[in-house]
Amino acid sequence: MSLPPNLTRSLISAGFDDLDRARHFLAAPELAAASPEIVVGALADAADPDQALLGLIRLIERTPRVIEVAGRAELRPGLARLLGASEALTEFLIRRPEQLNVLHVVHPAIMAGTEPGVLRTMMLWAVGADPGSMAPVATMSGPEAHAALRIAYRGRLTDLALRDLAAADPLEAMPKVGRELADLAATAIEAALAVSRLEAAERFAADDIAAVSLAVIGMGKCGARELNYVSDVDVIYVHSSTGIDLDLATSIAECLAAGISRVLSGPGSEPPLWEVDANLRPEGRDGALSRTLESHAAYYGRWAQSWEFQALLKARHIAGDPELGADYEAMVAPLVWSSSEREGFVESVQAMRRRVTANIAAAEVARQIKLGPGGLRDVEFTVQLLQLVHGRTDESLRMRDTTSAIAALSAAGYIGRDDAAVFDSAYRYLRVLEHRIQLVHLRRTHLMPAKEPAQRVLARAVLGAGPKPRTGAADLLATWASTKRTVRSLHERIFYRPLLSNASNLSEDEVRLSPEAAQARLKALGYADPKAAMRHIEALTSGVRRRAALQRQLLPVLLGWIAEGVDPDAGLLGFRRLSESLGESHWYLGMLRDSSAGAERLCHILANSRFLTDLLEVSPESAAWLGDDRDLVPRTFDQLWAEISSKLNRPAPEGQLIRFIRLIRRREILRVALADGAGLIVRPQVGIALSDIDRAAVLGALRVAEGIEYSQTPQLADLLVVAMGRQGGREIGYGSDADVMFVQRALPGADVQGAQEQALRIVARLTGLMKKPLVPAIAAEPRLEIDADLRPEGKQGPMVRSLEAYRDYYGRWAQIWEIQALLRARPMAGSDDLAAEFMVMADALRYGQHITETELREIRRIKARVEAERLPRGADPARHVKLGRGGLSDVEWLVQLLQLQHAGQYPALRTTSTPEALAAIDGERLLPGDDVETLDRAWQLASRIRSASMACTGRASDVLPKDRNEMEAVARWCGYEPGQAAQMEDDYLKATRLARSVFERHFYGFDH
Repeated sequence: MSLPPNLTRSLISAGFDDLDRARHFLAAPELAAASPEIVVGALADAADPDQALLGLIRLIERTPRVIEVAGRAELRPGLARLLGASEALTEFLIRRPEQLNVLHVVHPAIMAGTEPGVLRTMMLWAVGADPGSMAPVATMSGPEAHAALRIAYRGRLTDLALRDLAAADPLEAMPKVGRELADLAATAIEAALAVSRLEAAERFAADDIAAVSLAVIGMGKCGARELNYVSDVDVIYVHSSTGIDLDLATSIAECLAAGISRVLSGPGSEPPLWEVDANLRPEGRDGALSRTLESHAAYYGRWAQSWEFQALLKARHIAGDPELGADYEAMVAPLVWSSSEREGFVESVQAMRRRVTANIAAAEVARQIKLGPGGLRDVEFTVQLLQLVHGRTDESLRMRDTTSAIAALSAAGYIGRDDAAVFDSAYRYLRVLEHRIQLVHLRRTHLMPAKEPAQRVLARAVLGAGPKPRTGAADLLATWASTKRTVRSLHERIFYRPLLSNASNLSEDEVRLSPEAAQARLKALGYADPKAAMRHIEALTSGVRRRAALQRQLLPVLLGWIAEGVDPDAGLLGFRRLSESLGESHWYLGMLRDSSAGAERLCHILANSRFLTDLLEVSPESAAWLGDDRDLVPRTFDQLWAEISSKLNRPAPEGQLIRFIRLIRRREILRVALADGAGLIVRPQVGIALSDIDRAAVLGALRVAEGIEYSQTPQLADLLVVAMGRQGGREIGYGSDADVMFVQRALPGADVQGAQEQALRIVARLTGLMKKPLVPAIAAEPRLEIDADLRPEGKQGPMVRSLEAYRDYYGRWAQIWEIQALLRARPMAGSDDLAAEFMVMADALRYGQHITETELREIRRIKARVEAERLPRGADPARHVKLGRGGLSDVEWLVQLLQLQHAGQYPALRTTSTPEALAAIDGERLLPGDDVETLDRAWQLASRIRSASMACTGRASDVLPKDRNEMEAVARWCGYEPGQAAQMEDDYLKATRLARSVFERHFYGFDH
């Protein structure tokens, strides 16, 4: 037959790889009556057009009437899709041409499906059994019955494959395909059982066989009605008997069970179907093949392991005695839905998933669709674990198949809607991949093809019916890799969420939060006012909205975490207020449910920190940071200033700009405190981060103040804010003031007095702007007080001096304490040029000369006076962390004395940071190493306690708490375990006592 000249282009367009072979086959006499264009056009709908054309030629050779099918427009696409998708089913049709009648049924694109009852009738008639009585109606030998059953099964399988391949959306059709495959397998087992009963008559008396009832329980994917095209069918056998010996009944039941396997997968003229796997039975391969219902119940009640209850989640009667099967289902259901109460249940399921992954052959890991990371097992284990943990009280989760379970988990709020949609889509996609791979040879495999041509065919096979667009192996592998990453990410986030382990350990009353159980538990947990706590719980959980449903799930665990805090009642109240302010925010409820740390962190913070609770109440959206460590990383000064300066560059009223700056400062203090409370940053990082925040805020406020001034009066001077004290050392805490000095320099040609007056106006406006109340205001508002008392002459000196005035003062009048104060001086905001000149002057003063004996005596005198006069009346010197014995003041004065004495000689001492200066002192051997370590330990602990006092109580305090609860809260913030407040107190008193000894020895020269 001559071929059209433009056929090559059509072949390429249709997806053929071997063009020469295709042209050769199209010219074959078998296709003489067919139009090449029509054949090629039909085969364009096949995943593998080359294989489809070969299969068509072979079919026509065996059964010439196939050419009639190929000539009918409505049948061509279905035939082409089947021949191009499954070599095994093509071989079946060649081997059994009488089954070609399935091709004459025009299949709709929608999966209509075949009713299980219809399948059962068809399969039983195939083996000559009456579907009603199961009695034989036709004489058929064992081998004939085996072959007839397998042929009937494959005929129905071919029909299903035709409909599956005709689906416009294979992902949508996948669950229906899985259900019909499971129903088909169940009816095949039912028919095999009928044959097995006939064959058992060769060993046992007919009456004895009739006295034994056998039920086949489907497990795994068959039990869940989500079976693959080729899969071992997992089963459990249960039997009962009347009027015969129990041992005989067991022997008959095991004979019937073994016969089922023989009928379906033993040798025969028609290839086996699949293995019937009974290894999920009690004791596995070592256990009896069939047991009575009572024996099953006894085993599950005493010996079963956690994984067996996970497997029983899918248990469903599929064949044999329906009443016995129903009794079995009723017996195992309570065991399944209470299994998560077993000790270590969640951890055991998680460990099993890890073992499955670890046992994959190394050569197969990268190709595993089912078992590998991001594969089907990740979805299935995640869904099953959520069902088992929450399904004991929530009956809406009690279903067997995965797609329905995902939908139920989403509807009930256990999985977020977006996550559920992604999980469902990924699961369907992976199952379709698995189905299409298995269809080719009808072999049990879960591996991605290794060769590129097979991958290219698979890429076309997963598409819906219709001409296939150009898609290759690279597209397939990219989509698969993306799906695996998505699945793995969701699996790790949900499967290992801490709420699962905690929820599984609660009693049913605790989970349901019944009023009586809840109040008793609240009191036992340590809530001082259980009735008030119950009111909060009722407010959080009442109603039918999604938020209330999620809170009902979460609260049993969250209450326990809140109760671990120092003040559970305040923590629960804070949680209620936060939840009410955030309303239906999906991220908040999702964070509580899904985050590996966020929910627990939030509960602990609310129950331990009044300061953070207040800040969260006015910035509730910040709670989202607790779910991701990256969001808790403190912002750098450059990041903060970029945000502030971008706002300042836009026209806005003064009040709006300063409010924006203050809100940023409050927000970033909250970020640092949350990171601090979560243990993600240590004390030096806290001080540095808080100092950067204050620096950015002061710089922003200065720009606002200057903008107001310069809009009314031309600029006459440059202004500089110099950080002093702990602000200069970047060692501040949550309640620290900003110790500063103000420096101005008149611009060339400007009036000197006018420049001074303008600088004073700007400074006054700056300090006023920073004090302006924020709305909404909170009790623990972190206001920034500008304190200029460390300027020359203290409160008696001018608020602002010119640079020349500072030079003149320090050169003529400065006292040693004023030089000492300059050791912490660091530019904070204002003119960079002026800052550079000021620091040159300051460095020459603080590092450029050796102090005299007179100055040394003066420093000692001032320190003694500070101890005598500034310590609050009645304060215990041993407990005052700032001015007390061995506290911050002692360490810092000794360090600063050594800097004044030696910084000119040792450049490493030229730092405003106390810890850095101590390290330099140690490095230069200016003090014994043990003494430096003692000083550092005392300083770090005192700094931590001082900052913790503000964080926990919302009140700035320099005194080690005496109140038991406050001491406990401060201890926990400082990193001590619950109940170790006394240990922290002992550690502090010991550390400061030793530090005082070191201080007196080296500062005053006392010899202990």
